[in-house]
Amino acid sequence: MIKSVSFLIRLFFKWLLLILAISGMVGSLSAVFLYALNEVTLFRETHLWIISLLPFAGVFIVWWYQRYGENAQKGNNLLLEEYYYPTSLSVPWKMAPMVILATLITHLFGGSAGREGTAVQYGGTVAAQFNKFVPLGKQDRRILLLCGIAGGFASLFGTPLAGAIFAIEMVQLGRIRWRGVGAILATALLSNWACGLYGDLHTHYPPIGEVPTWSFSIVAYLLLAGSLFGLASMLFRYTGDIFNNGFKKIKQPLLRPFIGGILVILAVFLLQSTKHIGLGIPTIIAAFQQPLPTTDFLIKIGLTALTLSAGFKGGEVTPLFFIGATLGNALAPLIPLPLALLAATGFVSVFAGCTKTPIACTVMAMELFGWQYGLFFLITCLISYVSSGKKGIYSAQRIKNFKLF
Repeated sequence: MIKSVSFLIRLFFKWLLLILAISGMVGSLSAVFLYALNEVTLFRETHLWIISLLPFAGVFIVWWYQRYGENAQKGNNLLLEEYYYPTSLSVPWKMAPMVILATLITHLFGGSAGREGTAVQYGGTVAAQFNKFVPLGKQDRRILLLCGIAGGFASLFGTPLAGAIFAIEMVQLGRIRWRGVGAILATALLSNWACGLYGDLHTHYPPIGEVPTWSFSIVAYLLLAGSLFGLASMLFRYTGDIFNNGFKKIKQPLLRPFIGGILVILAVFLLQSTKHIGLGIPTIIAAFQQPLPTTDFLIKIGLTALTLSAGFKGGEVTPLFFIGATLGNALAPLIPLPLALLAATGFVSVFAGCTKTPIACTVMAMELFGWQYGLFFLITCLISYVSSGKKGIYSAQRIKNFKLF
């Protein structure tokens, strides 16, 4: 009995120290990354000439990863593989600094990319390093990895509950294991708190307004909107596949980002606008407030798929926010729901369809826009998840029928 109590106490303090260490490191990394991302975006928008160097920046990123990246080149898929087949050495420490710097370079020179992939990777990398120093079994190594992923997502977006759920849904939607949920949730909450110590670095979106009164027509419109968001998710994935296959036909890997960079520059020149490159946060915010051109979401799909397929670094999620919000905005004249509500449901539903994480996306929307809209978000996220097909944007992700046990 005494030995059992002693074992439980040691186990508790071991996990407490691991959670505190991971949370502090990941939350601090998110704060530094968010600050740096704002700075490089501001510099790019005030020095537009720098976009002309995008092809050379892409060549450097691809060369750097080829020369020094090793397993880190797999990105999020490496973390998924580590979860499914846990080891203690497969996630190199260099993955975190490399993805952060490469993402900042991509944004500085005008690539259309996001930041979620970066946060997931540095969060998972930090957590995985503790496997080398603390004796853990396979299941505990899995839980530790999810703690890092949750901490990165939560602290980057300021959505701790969604961060914890995203980590679980991302690795295997069909088999949500309750073991370790407490540790994952605690890491998400503490990482977000640690990031907040450095100041208010998160994006704040406009309020949605009054909650519409429920009716059969409202439900029908939500089902229609969710289906269209799911089709947009599928279009994003197929567009990425087309660009990926096209760039693979170029035998010299260093030519791929050079050509991709030139195409992005050409698009910016023809559009006479930079609102479709980078994160596109000003346009996302505008989608809640005023009508926008109906082609914005299509342009963002093309430029983001082009940027990432060519070898630039970053995530897909913030571009998916852009795509969903502007598509919701474009649907406003056709679907009689409030503009801001359509933008908000699109904001998370396209994300849900692409990443196959509808519950996390629903909770994220409620954390960002208000819990009173929860059922609206749940309907469109689930419909988008179903209508977007069986595959998501993470090739190594295992997707099974949703069930709890």
